[in-house]
Amino acid sequence: MSDKPDLVIRGGTVVDGSGGPMMDADVAVVGGRIFTVGELRETGEEEIDARGRMVMPGFVDVHTHYDAQVTWANQITPSSCNGVTTVLMGNCGVGFAPVRPDHHDMLISLMEGVEDIPEVVMKEGLPWTWASFPDYLDTLAVRQFDVDVATQVPHAALRVFVMGERGANREDATAEDRAEMARLAAEGLRAGAFGFSTSRLLQHRTAAGEPIPSYGAAEAELIEIADAVAEVGHGWIQSVGDYGDAIDQEFGLLTRLARRSGRPLTLTLLQKDSEPDQWRDLLDRIAAANAEGLKITGQIRGRPTSVLLGFELSLNPFRGCASWREVASMDFEARIATLRDPAFRARLLTEPGVTKPQFKRLQDWDRIFPFGDPPQYEPNPSTSVGADARRRGIDPADLAYDLMLEKDGRGILYRPTTNYAGGDLAPVHEMLEHPNTLIGLGDGGAHVGVMCDATDMAHTISYWTRDRTRGPKHRIEEMVRRLTSANAEAIGLKNRGRIAPGMRADINVVDYDALQLQVPEVLYDLPAKGKRLLQRATGFDATIVAGQPVWRHGQATGALPGRLLRSGH
Repeated sequence: MSDKPDLVIRGGTVVDGSGGPMMDADVAVVGGRIFTVGELRETGEEEIDARGRMVMPGFVDVHTHYDAQVTWANQITPSSCNGVTTVLMGNCGVGFAPVRPDHHDMLISLMEGVEDIPEVVMKEGLPWTWASFPDYLDTLAVRQFDVDVATQVPHAALRVFVMGERGANREDATAEDRAEMARLAAEGLRAGAFGFSTSRLLQHRTAAGEPIPSYGAAEAELIEIADAVAEVGHGWIQSVGDYGDAIDQEFGLLTRLARRSGRPLTLTLLQKDSEPDQWRDLLDRIAAANAEGLKITGQIRGRPTSVLLGFELSLNPFRGCASWREVASMDFEARIATLRDPAFRARLLTEPGVTKPQFKRLQDWDRIFPFGDPPQYEPNPSTSVGADARRRGIDPADLAYDLMLEKDGRGILYRPTTNYAGGDLAPVHEMLEHPNTLIGLGDGGAHVGVMCDATDMAHTISYWTRDRTRGPKHRIEEMVRRLTSANAEAIGLKNRGRIAPGMRADINVVDYDALQLQVPEVLYDLPAKGKRLLQRATGFDATIVAGQPVWRHGQATGALPGRLLRSGH
């Protein structure tokens, strides 16, 4: 090498993303790409001392909802401050393009209801400088980020764009409607989208409580779109849905879409409390489909889906009580002062029981836990609020109230909602071992007031390879592969996810022993001073995108080398 490398990461232990053994090596970066991996005599223009550190590829997150955030923000947190260097958004059939000027509010209502992003945030933040999906990509193409961003064409937006109120009301598409949706899906893919996404999940509802426009869409509609995906020849199909007693019908539809399109298809895979063994049935069906030559994967997460409960958050166990409405709109300090008042407390705790199902689950005390510091995502059932209250001989509601008043009213409770039917993460361990699963479902950019699961990738490294005590762990080399090259290859990105010559220099330098998620904090930094949870981690010495450090020791450097990615370009 005649010239100095732009960057040398010196003396680290390289976990290269292949799943193979780690090795001690220097890493040289030139022009945003990895130039060499091995013993290096040359000094770099910039050097990072990685002695005692692990050097691994940046994480590739295939399931995010940053579709709005990328239009107003340059730092794509919480993903970028937790080791993620590439994000794929536009999942679950929701997004903001294509769109007609008179449909803005309709798509906002969709995203607010499905992904829990406040309406006022989107109304103030979204610039709406686009109509078509290619226009939306052009808007993003001139922006700069601390990660690379990739998109998908969302089914619900297509339906509303083509059919208007008929689409929003889930009416059957006509032949003309189907043809136009297929044309627009192909247009988006040709412009650079990495896939087409849809939702068949009844839980996905608009802010008004109506099912998502894509819910129950006829097979003929989806098949025509799948044919368009096949014609383009790149991209995948992403789906989330209900199965229940209709598992033969629904999974049969997905296999027909995969077969017709000839493209990979990925579906959400979680353990539900109501059907605690169905995930195994789905995995068996996925394995059988792959044995027949199809490419179907189950998207999983490395911990439970959960909601966080607290007096500063969007949800708490008393959210459904009548007296809560008196304090809900107060500023935080006034709310806590009122909650500390003995008379108000007594009234709130003695009101008639909550009856609506969405609120009753927030008082299922044997499934609610103190969150802990550091956070504990696999708590022992014996540590639940209910179990602890029984040991103390007190009302669990009183205990929950006290726990949330801790830390000046910022105490947090943890309510796992999936992947925890048996009180441990044994199902997740099995899912992580399966060859036809991808680690995703962090939902970065969504559910901003009730969860921060975009940190699941950092947690997967620390917990599943080092910290777990309630069952077997996994090899760190394999977990790194799952979070990097496996996800990159799944969406067609062949230039990242490995520490190897010629690959894009998206790299994490990790103090493995210090890698630890912190307790989430509430920030009011969204447009219109909107509230969101942000969770950070210790242990990331550096996160590097295209050869430029974007985060160092938990602080943003100000570098913004991330750009819009276009599939097929």
